[in-house]
Amino acid sequence: MSEKLKIKLSIANRVYPLTIESSQEEGLRKAAKNIEVMIKQFEQSYSVRDKQDVLAMCALQFASQVEQKSIDKANVNEHVEEKLNALNDLLHAHLVS
Repeated sequence: MSEKLKIKLSIANRVYPLTIESSQEEGLRKAAKNIEVMIKQFEQSYSVRDKQDVLAMCALQFASQVEQKSIDKANVNEHVEEKLNALNDLLHAHLVS
């Protein structure tokens, strides 16, 4: 049974207490750090005063990265399937002749 941890993460000057599995800690801390870095980048690049807007931009950025990876993976899988089918056809032609 995994040990539960109580941690606090700070995002956009707010502290969020969480109870998590110990195996999740590293990922959550890295995610919070990445959010903070992105917040600073958006604040420096755009004249955004409202943290809500910056957080929405961060959420959109992260969500689009996840979606793009899913699209890329589907394209790679399709390409691999095509190559395997072509290889299978070559092997079948060679074995039959």
